[in-house]
Amino acid sequence: MIEMLAVVTGKVQKVAYRAYTQESATELGIVGSVQNMSNGTVQVVAQAEPDVLKEFVEYLNEGSLMSEVEGVSVEWRSVSKTYDEFSLLH
Repeated sequence: MIEMLAVVTGKVQKVAYRAYTQESATELGIVGSVQNMSNGTVQVVAQAEPDVLKEFVEYLNEGSLMSEVEGVSVEWRSVSKTYDEFSLLH
């Protein structure tokens, strides 16, 4: 298992993007968290096997119905803290 930190830019707040991300992660069996950042981006921390995370990045680029994703920057890293579920943080 590896960890991915993704920062999503565009119209991704107040458009159900976090709920969409949480549903997608749960469907794929990914653990981690998603939260809105003060600069208007959404930060995603996800843990799973590399192939699953690569598929998840496609979901992040697609976004929720009302969102307009401009970009997803991804940083791959070793797992430092293991999550039990995928949480929507406030």
